[in-house]
Amino acid sequence: MEKKRNTISSFMEKYYLHFNAAAMVDAAKGYEKHLEEGGKMMITLAGAMSTAEMGKILAEMIRQGKVDIISCTGANLEEDIMNLVAHKSYKRVPNYRDLSPQEEWDLLENGFNRVTDTCIPEEEAFRRLQKHIFHQWKTAQDNGERYLPHEFMYKMLLSGDLEQYYEIDPKDSWMLAAAERNLPIICPGWEDSTMGNIFASYCIKGELNPSTMKSGIEYMTYLSDWYIKNSGGKGVGFFQIGGGIAGDFPICVVPMLYQDMEMETIPFWSYFCQISDSTTSYGSYSGAVPNEKITWGKLDIDTPKFIIESDATIVAPLIFAWLLDM
Repeated sequence: MEKKRNTISSFMEKYYLHFNAAAMVDAAKGYEKHLEEGGKMMITLAGAMSTAEMGKILAEMIRQGKVDIISCTGANLEEDIMNLVAHKSYKRVPNYRDLSPQEEWDLLENGFNRVTDTCIPEEEAFRRLQKHIFHQWKTAQDNGERYLPHEFMYKMLLSGDLEQYYEIDPKDSWMLAAAERNLPIICPGWEDSTMGNIFASYCIKGELNPSTMKSGIEYMTYLSDWYIKNSGGKGVGFFQIGGGIAGDFPICVVPMLYQDMEMETIPFWSYFCQISDSTTSYGSYSGAVPNEKITWGKLDIDTPKFIIESDATIVAPLIFAWLLDM
């Protein structure tokens, strides 16, 4: 007997029948089937998904156990928390396509950093977090402890120090949901983020040691251990939003374990979907079709593979709504 769908899901099933719309429904059904058969799922976040307020639905995906591990850029790691504590000071610029260089400069002068149609307030967001995350970094260093970037963020969130600043419903923060569940996070290239830059500045000033922050190599060993422990049975799926390091880094754990660790029985990723508006080509990694990954030992011949060429801020919430049976 076929499952009865709720409003959004039934709308998608009735009207999204061809091209990217059909690919989206197929990917949602594949994700759902993967979980129903006991599989686990990694979601990777590139781009500006946190500033796009993906947390409003991703947090519920985390709470309901629809995602088991996340890989994200340093920007997404911090910008969800910035939105949590400074949302009322954000500035929306719907006419962002028409801004002149002078108008862009004026935003900078007024303490706003633009991300497409949204401006993040420097003082209320970056500096508000800075003093609290520095406390976590310095305390760890003084105690001779080292942590991964996301672990420091979890400590800050779970300490309750930021609750005084909350400006959105905390249920809409995916980082808070992840911290409460102690969800594994991979954050490759964390140094390429505002908090990464701030940490580096403290190291240059001699107030912190670089070794207090665990490295990207340690993220790979952390992921390797997790993958070995969780890839049995139905295996682990890979749901990629955008391209770049958030996806490129973690997907390589399989060929690394197989080729470099000579673990010849390690399973391939058992589901793959990428949402990207990059033009499909073999010269553009972000836009390469999934079959190319077979040649790199990442996906198997029979791995369900989906690519949806569209805006992730439209597609991802719809797929998540399907999975949450909205």
